[in-house]
Amino acid sequence: METTATFIGTATVLLRVGSFTLLTDPNFLHRGQRAYLGHGLSSRRLTEPALGPDDLPPLDAVVLSHLHGDHFDRIARRRLPHDAPVLTTVPAARQLRRWRFDDAVGLRPWSDMVLRRGTETLRVTAVPARHGPTGLHLALPTTIGTILDWEVDGFRRLRLYISGDTRFNRRLLRDIPDRFPGIDTALLHLGGTRILGALVTMDARDGVALANLIRPDRVIPIHYDDYGVFRDPLSNFLQPTVTAHIPATVLPILRGETVSLKASPVPAYG
Repeated sequence: METTATFIGTATVLLRVGSFTLLTDPNFLHRGQRAYLGHGLSSRRLTEPALGPDDLPPLDAVVLSHLHGDHFDRIARRRLPHDAPVLTTVPAARQLRRWRFDDAVGLRPWSDMVLRRGTETLRVTAVPARHGPTGLHLALPTTIGTILDWEVDGFRRLRLYISGDTRFNRRLLRDIPDRFPGIDTALLHLGGTRILGALVTMDARDGVALANLIRPDRVIPIHYDDYGVFRDPLSNFLQPTVTAHIPATVLPILRGETVSLKASPVPAYG
């Protein structure tokens, strides 16, 4: 069965996991358009998305880490289908329902939702994330990371971690590998986003620290180089002197590229 990730840009990834198709953090603004970040702040997009809403297959769900203009933009609001569940934070779900996304589901850390099809299940579990340093994060949207567990006939076939927009904070994140060992692939939101001088998403240093904490088999960096507020380029994370400190295979993915997420079956309780 197919398990792939197609990188569209920013944190937008099309996931095909067995019979399930999911989209993460839909951002379809074009080069030169501005994403609105709240508090009168905005940032201009520097890249083109690899796909638009009309290019997408039917979706089983949208996984949304938080409600920010570079993660759920005005194009997504107008043109995404409103009948697919949006799995997101509690405040974001409340706002999405006002926008007529009636199946928006708010998840708090460690809560989950399960999709089922035949002998397959896909469990989406919210895990902690914090958009910025402690204190400043209160001025930014509530954020979650997610764990996706795909099981077939009682065997787990894939465990995928998506960091969401977070800074590395060991105390906040340390329970993730304890509760979810054996992560096959981690999609890490990097970019070193700075707003008014403050670092509010992971840079290369944070990404290395999180990879060492989570210890996945492979790391796929996303959320890089797309907006002017992304100040830490992907090249910083991919330097050999950096990746040498990561206990995982680092797999860069270009916009429009599709990579396999294949993993070995293990008992679903593992």
